[in-house]
Amino acid sequence: MNTVQLQITGMSCGHCSAAVTKALKQVPGVADAQVFLAEGIARVQGSAAPEALIKAVADEGYGVKIKTGA
Repeated sequence: MNTVQLQITGMSCGHCSAAVTKALKQVPGVADAQVFLAEGIARVQGSAAPEALIKAVADEGYGVKIKTGA
């Protein structure tokens, strides 16, 4: 199982992080997704393609990129 960490911008409240969590968990291959509002990051475990994760978050209206150097 892979872990991908995403840097997410534009989240400002619990509703935002809940929307991102829901979107990520709906991506095929995601085993678990945790969103940390204060840090602006999400950790996703599973076999989903990073591009699919990025698209799911972007479709919710948030800025997103793969976080490197974690």
